[in-house]
Amino acid sequence: MSVRFNGLLFVFGACLATPLLLPPSAVDACAQLSTGRAAAEAIPPHGYVVASKEVKGSHIPGDYTFVLTRDEVYVPILVRKPKGNGPFPAITMGWGEGREGMIKVQELSERLTQMQDRMIARGYVVVTVNYRNEIPYAYEQSKPPLNLPDSISGDRRMLKSGPTLDHEDLIAIIRYLQTLPFIDKNAVGAMGVSHSGEMIMKASSEYAFAAGVCIEPADHEFLTVNTGPDAPRKDNEIQYNDIEVARKNANKVEAMQRIERINTPILIFGRDTDHQQGIFKLTYEWMKAAGKDVQWASFNHPVHGYVFIFNQPDGSYKPDEIQQKAFEIFMDYFDKHLKH
Repeated sequence: MSVRFNGLLFVFGACLATPLLLPPSAVDACAQLSTGRAAAEAIPPHGYVVASKEVKGSHIPGDYTFVLTRDEVYVPILVRKPKGNGPFPAITMGWGEGREGMIKVQELSERLTQMQDRMIARGYVVVTVNYRNEIPYAYEQSKPPLNLPDSISGDRRMLKSGPTLDHEDLIAIIRYLQTLPFIDKNAVGAMGVSHSGEMIMKASSEYAFAAGVCIEPADHEFLTVNTGPDAPRKDNEIQYNDIEVARKNANKVEAMQRIERINTPILIFGRDTDHQQGIFKLTYEWMKAAGKDVQWASFNHPVHGYVFIFNQPDGSYKPDEIQQKAFEIFMDYFDKHLKH
């Protein structure tokens, strides 16, 4: 359903209803954790497209959209698609921590237009995402979200078992994309750099989707790695390049509990000289030990997040040899898991 208001087009996702009219079974049917339990959602997912316009540096437009989250606030995304009705496979793209709202989404999209245009030409909907800022260490104390009975006003409200965290915004975005008629709901993948790579790990342990590509994922909390004052540091930068040092400072029991819940295929990109390379490798090793569908690729590249190919200052597209190879690796991976 779409509504135009003050010149802006607002589009609702296909699965929309008033929560007071939904029985618990209807809410549960809209989403389910990979653990088999119902996700803590108040109402089915929806979003508002507030503007549809060209993205600077490309002839392919985008839908500037706000998506409802678990605690019923909205996070910004930008959706760009091939011509036609689809349904198309879709890939979300995130970088680092959640901050700066739609400004970050717009700026990241503009820096990635040439790379995204090639992904769109390959038949993918490309979605630049953002989410709320991180609450440090809150994830390590949290459990997968559940709905709670309302002991105050009966069934008139939907209570949550805990606060909404940033990775749950990624889950909300994926669930919203799965309602769009031009997207194949069984072919939504996610890729992210650094903290956004960890977002994918966290999200996949609570919600199953088609595939994830984690680029130098900063999985401190996901593996419960020590980042306190006694953690190894050099010039105040944490030092976990050595996998054995990372292993010594991680909590395997807690990490494996999270990994065991994952049913999403994951490709992990490392960077040989990165100060957190040991964490990237350890994530792969423990996922492999748990029998999960996981792959590993690593290159010696000077740039953090090298798999994301930013436009040159003049707007041109000039990936180096390693970036070209990484692009083909992850696109082949998505082709395998997202195209039927």
